[in-house]
Amino acid sequence: MNSDAALLLETVQFAAEKHRNQKRKDPEETPYINHPIGVARILSHEGGVTDIEVLQAALLHDTVEDTDTTPAELEAKFGVTVARIVQEVTDDKSLPKQERKRLQVEHAPHCSQQAKLVKLADKLYNLRDLNRCTPVGWTAERVQEYFLWASEVVKGLKGTNSALEKKLEELFKERGVQL
Repeated sequence: MNSDAALLLETVQFAAEKHRNQKRKDPEETPYINHPIGVARILSHEGGVTDIEVLQAALLHDTVEDTDTTPAELEAKFGVTVARIVQEVTDDKSLPKQERKRLQVEHAPHCSQQAKLVKLADKLYNLRDLNRCTPVGWTAERVQEYFLWASEVVKGLKGTNSALEKKLEELFKERGVQL
């Protein structure tokens, strides 16, 4: 097996173990691991991204935010670059939700190219998921508010990957949201 494939499989295994008891908020309670795998797949298949560290970071992007994983653990297991990318896309859960959302908009333009790629694919995955079904406990208004907020984040990521940005623009247009 080539080393890139082995690295990705090791990363998938780690992420699956960390997210093993988590479910998405959709009515089907989809296993959470489908999300980071989907984000990595969007980067690879739709964004043409071949940078293994970016794909690894996509697989791990929610581990620090949503599990007991530490940045030091990621650095020891996957290296400085992967840990840095994950840290760049990780929200500080000690802050109120509205502050975290504000900071995502503010920080997006200043992220590394690698982190911007992960953010674009993450937003694309989440917006497609919201179009597919409304999360349990969400109203149509809350879904639309998410689209409006996500468009503000995406504005700060422009110029990162034209293929992913085009797909996001199409989703926003369908929702009547200006980019």
